[in-house]
Amino acid sequence: MDNGAKDILILAIESSCDETAASVVRGGRQVLSNVISSQIALHTQFGGVVPEIASRKHIEKINQVITQALEEAGVTLADITAVGVTYGPGLVGALLVGVAEAKAIAYGAGKPLVGVHHIEGHVSANYIENPDLEPPFACLIVSGGHTHLVIVRDYGEFEIIGRTRDDAAGEAFDKVARAVGLGYPGGPKVDQAARLGDPHAIEFPRARVEGSPYDFSFSGLKSAVLNYINHAKMTGEEIVVADLAASFQSAVVEVLVSRSVLAAQEYGCEKLAIAGGVASNSALRGAMEEACHKAGIRFYHPSPVFCTDNAAMIGVAAYYEYLKGTRHGWDLNAVPNLKLGER
Repeated sequence: MDNGAKDILILAIESSCDETAASVVRGGRQVLSNVISSQIALHTQFGGVVPEIASRKHIEKINQVITQALEEAGVTLADITAVGVTYGPGLVGALLVGVAEAKAIAYGAGKPLVGVHHIEGHVSANYIENPDLEPPFACLIVSGGHTHLVIVRDYGEFEIIGRTRDDAAGEAFDKVARAVGLGYPGGPKVDQAARLGDPHAIEFPRARVEGSPYDFSFSGLKSAVLNYINHAKMTGEEIVVADLAASFQSAVVEVLVSRSVLAAQEYGCEKLAIAGGVASNSALRGAMEEACHKAGIRFYHPSPVFCTDNAAMIGVAAYYEYLKGTRHGWDLNAVPNLKLGER
C-alpha cells in the first residue's frame, strides 16, 4: 500500500435498519470517529423494528450524526476523499435515507460516491482491530437477517460455501426470546439469560442439511423450542428460562462452530473470522476461540460495537472498493434484497 492510500479519508453512512450511523475512516483501518444513534428503545415496545418508524427516525437523526462524525474526526467535507454508503440489503425506506444523504453530500462537495454491500461491511469490521488480517480467510456471517459461511478470496470478493436454508441465526434468537418473554432485542437477552442456565438441561436438535455440509437450518430448532414451551404450559411444568436459553443457545453455537471450523479446514484456511450482530454473542465467541485453538486456526473477531450495525465497517469496505475503482453514479438506488457478490 502506498502512502497516498494510507491518507484516503472515507466519510461513511449506514442506515440499513434501526441504527443511524456515520464514521470517518483513514486508510481503510483507522477509525477516526464512529457515531451511532440507536433506535432500540423506540422499537422495543413493538417487539421488533417497525420500518416506517425507523425511516422517519433516520431522517431526523442523519444530519446530526454526520456532523458529529466529522467534528470528532477533526475533518471537514473538503478533507474527505470519497463518500461511502450502505445501499443494500436492508429495509428499503431506511436504506433510501442514507443513499439520498450520501448522494447529496457527494454531489455538493464534488466527491466520488461508493455504494457498499452491508454484509461486505460486516466482514470488513474484522480489519479495524486486526492489522495483520488480510484475505484469504474463512468467515462466518451471523446476524438477524443473514447466516452465511464464506471464503473471503480478496477484499470485497466472496465465495459463498454455506447459508441458512430457512431462518437466520439472529432471527431464531429473536423468536425464541419473544416466546419465553425475554423481549426485544432477542440476541443479547438470550445471551444474558443463558449465562445463568445449564446448556445441557434440554436436548434440542442440531439439524444437518443432507448433501450440503456447510449449510444451516434453524427452523426445526425453533419449532422444537416452541413445542417444548407449549408442552410445559399444557402439563403445568415450570419453564426455567435460563436453562431453556442456555440449551437453545448451545444448539445454535455448536452448529455454527462445527460447520465453520470444518469449512476452514476443508478449504485450507489458516484464518477464520466471525461477523454480524450475533458475532457479539459471548458463547459463540468463546466456543469458536476454543475450537480454532484446537484446530490450529487463527481466530479473528471484531469488538461487539463493530459487530452490530455501524458506519466504521462501511467506511472500511468503501475504502477497499474505492481502491478497486468502484464508483457509483447519481442513479444509485437502495436494493433491499441485494445478494452478496452482486453489484
